[in-house]
Amino acid sequence: MTTHNIAFTASHFSATEAGINILKQGGTATEAMVAAAAAISVVYPHMNSIGGDSFWLIDNPNQKTPTAIDACGRAATNTTAYNTLTQIPERGGLSALTQAGTIRGWQKALELDEHAALPLSKILAPAIELAREGFTVTKSLQAGCEKLAAANNTNEAFKSLYIPNGKPLQAGQHFKNPKLAATFEYLAKHGLNAFYEGALANSFAADLAKAGSSITAGDIANTKAEVVTALNANLSGINCYNLPAPTQGVHSLQIIGAVNKLKHLAKTDADWTHLIVEATKQSFTHRPTLWADPEVLGDDYKNALTDDRLSQLANNIDMSKAKKWPFNAEPGDTVWMAARDKNGQLVSFIQSIYWEFGSGILMSEGGFVWNNRGLSFSLNNEGIDADNNINALAPNKKPAHTLNPAMAKFSDGRRLAYGTMGGEGQPQTQAAVFAGYAWRNKSIKQAISDPRWLLGRTWGDKSTNLKIEKGLVFHIEHELNQRDHDWVSVDNNNEMMGHAGAILDTPTSLEAATDPRSDGRATVTTAGTQCQK
Repeated sequence: MTTHNIAFTASHFSATEAGINILKQGGTATEAMVAAAAAISVVYPHMNSIGGDSFWLIDNPNQKTPTAIDACGRAATNTTAYNTLTQIPERGGLSALTQAGTIRGWQKALELDEHAALPLSKILAPAIELAREGFTVTKSLQAGCEKLAAANNTNEAFKSLYIPNGKPLQAGQHFKNPKLAATFEYLAKHGLNAFYEGALANSFAADLAKAGSSITAGDIANTKAEVVTALNANLSGINCYNLPAPTQGVHSLQIIGAVNKLKHLAKTDADWTHLIVEATKQSFTHRPTLWADPEVLGDDYKNALTDDRLSQLANNIDMSKAKKWPFNAEPGDTVWMAARDKNGQLVSFIQSIYWEFGSGILMSEGGFVWNNRGLSFSLNNEGIDADNNINALAPNKKPAHTLNPAMAKFSDGRRLAYGTMGGEGQPQTQAAVFAGYAWRNKSIKQAISDPRWLLGRTWGDKSTNLKIEKGLVFHIEHELNQRDHDWVSVDNNNEMMGHAGAILDTPTSLEAATDPRSDGRATVTTAGTQCQK
């Protein structure tokens, strides 16, 4: 059989199909990713939409460092509506306070790709068909609709589409979104810039204004995506990459950096679980100085990945005892995907609207919801000194972002694109997957499917303890108790653990894996040959 040379993995099989079909037509990994990003915004609308943000890592053959794209929306230019509030509402117009950057990110990625040649009509065709002809509602989408049925401040357009006649969509139903199909057709005809300027963009601004949002037509038009320098940590000869601030990429790299210092002490499943959990605590303790708009960060951020700093984090870890954990984790729903094309271009990509269905404000002509990423901001009138709060709301400021796609390049030529959804669980799951493959001799499929854990709060849950899937608890329960962990057992293949995935590209093979916790599919193929994982 001919050696596989293209691959795609996503948390929904329809996105994988969209991406792999573009690759089979000779398209590039960035073109395939835009096709899949559009498609998954149709079939997983509770996890992401074109009203959210995205981040990219793109690695081409003979490229030393991956290209990083930050497509994060900024806060509205006018934020006076929040001056008298004590907190930002979770849903409704006032929760929609940042721009939607994801399509600017698609634009930027396609512009930078010298091999990209497919017309938008072909790239967006899978999304148009899915929205126009419909698809089968998943259990995950049903759960999202049920949660939003009880939420306040969603608009009528949202209710009529996702909670028709007061009844949330049910798994197994056939669902169509003709307005979203029309939006993609409009963009295919007029270009991606038409999302931000012109008649369609003006309709978004009108919907947001009606809902009470501060985002204006001017804010929409001024949305930008930026090429930024990827964060890099060299861990025992492996170059690990992630996105810089405002993402939590620095935490993802700090965690595996601290683990790298102590991995020689980890012999058992209990040791590895304890080590990664404690490294997570050490890194997250520094969130008040590391996680925000890069323009407000100082020396702590600049030095966050130095060998001295990683050693400090590691030295604070006691392998025999768990430290108390005081922080509340922020929830988040996201999609991560990866692609590898015939030319060797490898992409790690992530896209989100933050909480399920974001703000719950649906664009009446667009057929998609706007994000509520602005919940990451704090309000100056919460009794917090704005000068000491790096995430205090300010005009045109970027919010702290949970999104962070990952990539690793090994000295022997192997490349690993990996990531997950899951809010602040992302760095933890990334660490588990990376450590499992790079240091624990697991296959990439096993590293993703093995039982996992999550430290902190999930959506709708007030507890901040350690959640561990039953399959792992069975092996490590006694040692968890000995080390004084505050933990609870949860069902196996639990969606709260994230939807992880990976593409492993080696000089002699190509592998792709997806998470059994998702509705995903991982495919590696060549022309006329297809193998699914």
